[in-house]
Amino acid sequence: MAAQRRDQAEPVPPWWDEQLRDLAATGGNDDPGVLTGWASREGLDRADALRAAVDVLALVESLPPIAVLRPPPGSTGAAIPRAAGTARSGSPMLDRVRALLAKAESTTFPAEAEALTGKAQELIARHSIDEALLAGGAERGDLPGGVRLSTDTPYAGAKALLVQEVAAANRCEAVWSDDLGFATVLGWPADLVAVEVLYTSLLVQATAAMLRGRAERRPGSGRRTKVWDESFLNAFALRIGERLRAATEAATEAAAEAADQAAVESDRLLPVLAARGEAVRERLETLFPGVTRHRLSVRDADGWSSGTSAADRAALDVGGGRKPRQVPGRPDRR
Repeated sequence: MAAQRRDQAEPVPPWWDEQLRDLAATGGNDDPGVLTGWASREGLDRADALRAAVDVLALVESLPPIAVLRPPPGSTGAAIPRAAGTARSGSPMLDRVRALLAKAESTTFPAEAEALTGKAQELIARHSIDEALLAGGAERGDLPGGVRLSTDTPYAGAKALLVQEVAAANRCEAVWSDDLGFATVLGWPADLVAVEVLYTSLLVQATAAMLRGRAERRPGSGRRTKVWDESFLNAFALRIGERLRAATEAATEAAAEAADQAAVESDRLLPVLAARGEAVRERLETLFPGVTRHRLSVRDADGWSSGTSAADRAALDVGGGRKPRQVPGRPDRR
């Protein structure tokens, strides 16, 4: 990938270089030296390195096709940063959100975690509204982008549900590819970054709360740990989604009131948000026609109750559960 980047004609979209940096795959590798350099770093001899490379190529060739979320480098539209699907990763607002969520993850006080996560969602919602109004005043012709978030085992269904809830609260759509181990989130750049940051933090918070709740269970309370954990995480995801959506709705109402008081065209806000939401739904229908709903079952009432309580203590304030969408043709495994 680094060699491909070196040979790629400019301009290259910013997200390409960002992902290479995340993989520590930057540098001026020469084609003949890529495999040799990797083998040396990994302590492999040439035969093992070649075997690994062939195995990887065979795996890649066998993978099923997936939706193309962003124009690849060298193709039409690839160099448009705002259509690429990510917002500016180093913005001051995003730095503040990350700092708030880091504190929420580390605190041992549930009320503090709730306040910190709620403040983070409030900042995100306000920023999203500002971005929407800014984009609504320009003729750009952009399409919503997308990101993929891991929903690996264990409890992949609960993780997919958490992605769905966080996405819905931030005006995005989510589709779960359960056999591939990820959920695809579609939306506008600032909203996609928000979903990615929030999902990562809330997954940490949910896991920590689950482990604490598991330790507090009465000895001999019955159901298997896995069943309890799964019910806990499903309940956590639904309740967090409710609270996130409430924070977003409050921020939208506050923005509309502020526009009224400032004698600004407040009637612009809701149409702009509605138009952006419709564009995301159209993108969903284009990339994933005929998606289905995947039913999640709850088999432990105690786990469900504990998960709901943990979500109430951990992050925001809200209602309304959803089931994660699933790519057509994937069997319901529950």
